Amino acid sequence: MSIAITEPKPPASILEIDCAAEADRIAAEMRGQLRAMKKRGLVVGLSGGIDSSVCAALAVKAVGAKNVLALLMPEHDSETDSGRLGRRVADLFGIECIEEDIAPALAALGCYERRDRFIRQVVSDYCAEWRSKVVIADLTSDEGFRLSSLVVEDPDGNRSTYRLPISVYLGIVAATSMKQRTRKQIEYFHADRLNFAVLGTPNRLEFDQGFFVKNGDGAADLKPIAHLYKTQVYALAAALGIPDEILNRPPTTDTYSLAQTQEEFYFSVPYAQMDICLYGLNNGLSSADIGVAAGLTSEQVERVWRDIVSKRKSTAYLHARPQLAGDVAEVP
Repeated sequence: MSIAITEPKPPASILEIDCAAEADRIAAEMRGQLRAMKKRGLVVGLSGGIDSSVCAALAVKAVGAKNVLALLMPEHDSETDSGRLGRRVADLFGIECIEEDIAPALAALGCYERRDRFIRQVVSDYCAEWRSKVVIADLTSDEGFRLSSLVVEDPDGNRSTYRLPISVYLGIVAATSMKQRTRKQIEYFHADRLNFAVLGTPNRLEFDQGFFVKNGDGAADLKPIAHLYKTQVYALAAALGIPDEILNRPPTTDTYSLAQTQEEFYFSVPYAQMDICLYGLNNGLSSADIGVAAGLTSEQVERVWRDIVSKRKSTAYLHARPQLAGDVAEVP
């Protein structure tokens, strides 16, 4: 998918792909991968977001609707639209859809109480009636360290923001990661009973920069869109007939009780700008040219590039196999 650039171009032309040909190619790859695994179908968790919707459509294109199972897995903090939009996608493509509420399992594991206990180290009054999210400093305007903050909202709707000590940040993230790992347990249960494979839904931004939970949403047998920039996923979604309501929905984490975009939690700049910056870094383009294409200054692009490199280093373990103390030559 190499694209020669001789002068600054608008973002759409930098990342333009032949959507019909790419969808056919991915579907063919998926069929071959399933044959190699001796699996007869695919399980996909639907979140009502663009990535899982595209993966569901590609799964149907690859093996037919009767060989795809969609799962809706809401919990206490899920957005109200997530389930409705996920079911809309399943109905649109004729996919069997099962809903499993994972809130009781998360409560039994202590997910919510563990999270709240860490939050109370910063906000002593915090309880189940409050809502919260974690945000990160704006990458393009903040000159210092990219520190995370906690945003809380009390039952009266009053919001406050608090700087997070690293121990509290890690504790909150560790607790909320139970959600992704519990969903993956459900996906693999259904995959095992049907002899299906599990679809992972990360796009290139998420896969490249480690925006996933190890043994959670990072666990999968196939990841059909991990090579596609987010802009390309949107283009593919439109070509595959994903509803406009999903195409126009901002990318969210759907993890915290307050609405939270992926941008404010992890990437810090909108996905279209991040796509251009990542493409420029991957292809050795100048920060000046990428700045023109992305609507950023050269200095801002350099800052984004440093953040990408830092994330790649700090999340490399997420992609790694378990480390062994000795070779096992019989296992590839």
